[in-house]
Amino acid sequence: MSNTAVVSYAQSPEPPKARWTPGRAKGLLIAVAVLVVLFALVNFLSATPLAYPDLLYLSSGGLTLAVAALGATIVILTGGFDLSAGAVISLVNVLVAVYLNDHPESQGIAVLIGLGVGALVGAFNGFFVAVLRLQSIVVTLSTMFILTGITLVVMDKPGGMVPESFTRFFTGSAIEGVLPAPVLVLAFVILAWLAVKKTRFGTALYAVGSDQEAATYSGINVVMTKLGAYTLAGLAYGAAGVLVTAQTATGDPLVGAPLLLQTFTAVVLGGTVLGGGRGGCVGSVVGAYSLMLIVNILLVLNVPAYYGTIVEGLVLIAAALGTTGVSRVELAHWWRQTVKRRLADSASSSPVVRLVASARQLPAGATWLKSHGVALRYVLPAYVCLLLIMLVTVLLGRPIDIGYLNTLILLGSFLVVLALGQGTVILTGGLDLSLPWTIGLCGILLGGLARGSNEAALWAVPLVLAIGILIGLVNGLAIVLFKLPPIVATLAMNGLLQGIALLYSNGTPDGFAPPALKWLMNARIGPFTPVVFAVIVFAALGIVLLSRTVFGRHVYAVGNSPRVAHLSGVNVGRVTMSVYALSGLCSALVGVMLTGFGGQASLGMGDPYLLPSIAVVVIGGTLITGGRGKYVGMIGGVLLLTALQTLLAGTMIPPSIRDVIYGVVILCAVVMLRERSSH
Repeated sequence: MSNTAVVSYAQSPEPPKARWTPGRAKGLLIAVAVLVVLFALVNFLSATPLAYPDLLYLSSGGLTLAVAALGATIVILTGGFDLSAGAVISLVNVLVAVYLNDHPESQGIAVLIGLGVGALVGAFNGFFVAVLRLQSIVVTLSTMFILTGITLVVMDKPGGMVPESFTRFFTGSAIEGVLPAPVLVLAFVILAWLAVKKTRFGTALYAVGSDQEAATYSGINVVMTKLGAYTLAGLAYGAAGVLVTAQTATGDPLVGAPLLLQTFTAVVLGGTVLGGGRGGCVGSVVGAYSLMLIVNILLVLNVPAYYGTIVEGLVLIAAALGTTGVSRVELAHWWRQTVKRRLADSASSSPVVRLVASARQLPAGATWLKSHGVALRYVLPAYVCLLLIMLVTVLLGRPIDIGYLNTLILLGSFLVVLALGQGTVILTGGLDLSLPWTIGLCGILLGGLARGSNEAALWAVPLVLAIGILIGLVNGLAIVLFKLPPIVATLAMNGLLQGIALLYSNGTPDGFAPPALKWLMNARIGPFTPVVFAVIVFAALGIVLLSRTVFGRHVYAVGNSPRVAHLSGVNVGRVTMSVYALSGLCSALVGVMLTGFGGQASLGMGDPYLLPSIAVVVIGGTLITGGRGKYVGMIGGVLLLTALQTLLAGTMIPPSIRDVIYGVVILCAVVMLRERSSH
């Protein structure tokens, strides 16, 4: 099938317009019913009946999230995901806050700048997703980190002056005592969406999300539809950035960070089905205000703010489960099949026998180069680039000696471990976004349990690693059993873990790493840090796991085609749960290592490792859609990225630019892999 876009012709038949029926609007009707119940509950819990000031406050409080959710819905309707929403909102917020002054003309220009920046970022995402056909999750995640770095360059801490007139225009009263301005803004946004929905473009959004191939045969220009969807979504994020500036009356480079989980929660709560083709922006607006009312109810009940992300994660999971429609019959069938398969597998051979059998099935009679030629094609570029980085380092007058190699492996040790877990997940076609707070929670737990005692560490470390495995198993269970998209399951889990970590530590982690762990991460055995030897052993075991075992072969089989793997006798569900359990274990191990390296755990210490954990996998030659890649290549990606980071650390480049570089590097790597895979 040709890779060129199919152009719409004037003679193409108009896609049939679906008639409105209660069944088709089931998600919206449920969302509205939930909103009404929550509103009644807020009214009941309030000391006095809700009056106009309360309505003004509530309508303003949910406006930013509602507009952001509207943008995210447009992308989801096409079957994509946009992780850059919060970053766009933050960037627009700081740009508007920096530019604003008391003059009406300046304020109008600031609004146009915010909308234009949002649309430009959306078009950027759309180009890579629609034209170059890259996976939306990776593109928008890279964009998120690029924008985060740019935002910190513009404003590295909260500031800026927002005129009161600007704030009042968007959050005050359009008609004093009668009509809140946020209601007017919301009405305009909803009417704009309804107008778009009635156009051919609106029909194409649903057609592409329902069945892209069928939409192509129907004469719909899929490329332009996706490009338009991401651009329109970016425009909505830009509008949300303008609105949050009016609400907060300041610029904050981190203001959009918590909105990512909230946005997806609002979309799903509004009845939009993840995967595309069903739902709508009106429901997402309703879902945004429902989520806002839930938060207000918690405040009225004096529930600590630390529960916020836990509630949001649970609401996202519950709402997503409602759209999957998994029945008890399906659950029982899955359980019976799993038990039967497990018994059959255990009866056939032991893990040791299977490992030996797999080793005997290696290609015989072929030369090493011939049998590994394809893999080398994707693995070698990372090592070639590593040599180039080292050459530049030498040219800048920095020696490449034993100390440099020790530093390279030591700083890269965390990513070497993470690459095995995240890389194995990616090989099956998934993605683990719960990695940051799995690292954070496990590190905080270790510090709190061990409290600087080697004796306590003997049971605390295994317990923490077991918790990491459990987190991964829960992720896998949600994906396999309840059919949740990996991005939803792991993003919700990340929010849950963040709330649990905040509750456990009360916002301030205490405790210290045991001396033995600090020795492992900081001492010296000759010229090397002890952990260097441990990481080399870990890397060797990882290579064997993915290249010399039945589990490794099953991982590649699932990544290439889950259906074919299932028909070949592979237990796809068990493999999927296993790879997420492995990712949880690796994340927990990195939490332990970071605690030993710094002597103490800290909140958010896992955040800097999300994009790099994906970047090293892709740079190492792994196909982001799964089925192809080698762990030895991922290790090359780790060394390359660490060498680049070490090189940049000795320059005047601000740390915020590193996020930009990571994002650009991973986009370039994905584009290069796409070009190779198309030949």
